Amino acid sequence: MIQRREFDQNLEELRQLLREMGEHVECALRDSILSLQSMDSSKATEVIEQDLKLNKMEEEVMDIGSRLIVTQQPVAKDLRRIIVAFKISSDLERMGDLAVDIAKVTLRLSGQTLIKPLVDIPKLAELVELMVEESLQSYLDENTDLAYKMAKDDDEVDHLYSQMINELYSIVISHPDSVQQVMLLTLVGRYIERIADHATNIGESTVYLVTGHRPDLNQ
Repeated sequence: MIQRREFDQNLEELRQLLREMGEHVECALRDSILSLQSMDSSKATEVIEQDLKLNKMEEEVMDIGSRLIVTQQPVAKDLRRIIVAFKISSDLERMGDLAVDIAKVTLRLSGQTLIKPLVDIPKLAELVELMVEESLQSYLDENTDLAYKMAKDDDEVDHLYSQMINELYSIVISHPDSVQQVMLLTLVGRYIERIADHATNIGESTVYLVTGHRPDLNQ
């Protein structure tokens, strides 16, 4: 009984670490977009520096989970809980890297004037930030309905991303000298779209945790 209680406490620690990682990613994405909108190099640098915290949390998840597997030899859903924690922490760490990539674009554009006010990128980021939040909530609540919602949201992200690309390419046609900045803003859109894919992965992990079967929500 004591051993089981300790095991459950460690599982709860994993859940809380993943919750913290999710909150970190949401903040990093939000701040990276704000840094781009305002061309704020100091905020961009802060996003980059804060990424170390996310990496350390992922290491903690791996350490706790590995120790549980070795000492407790879990089976069935208990084992899935640990495997899912590993997968989700990896997805969250990658999201953090992508937020850093957005911040680096701000630094590369330092001193330039944006070719147009940013509208599509913040809109895209706002939707994806909600996806990150809901994907983590689906995991914490073991809510498969919310997990499957990721597929629908991801389709909307892909649609908005495609619209954004078309608009940016039209700008290049009329302003050929803007090609470098357009390419960088296109990369930002791609980074945000990739964060959405990782949120969808978390939805898949949630379904796997609950059912033992992993769907493909990124079709």
